[in-house]
Amino acid sequence: MRWLMRKCVNCKKYTLNQDKCPYCGGPLKVPHPPKYSPSDKYVEYRYKLKYEIKC
Repeated sequence: MRWLMRKCVNCKKYTLNQDKCPYCGGPLKVPHPPKYSPSDKYVEYRYKLKYEIKC
C-alpha cells in the first residue's frame, strides 16, 4: 500500500489530498523518507548532496 499522507510545501499542513493543498492551494510532497536498502546504488550521491547543502 502506498502512503496516503501528503504535506504542503508552503503552509506545512498535512492532508490526504493527492493534487494540491486544500488550505492554501500549494504543492504537496510525501513526508516519509525512502525505504532503507543496504544495496542502494545511489547512497553515495545522496550523502554528497546532503553534506554539500549543509556546508
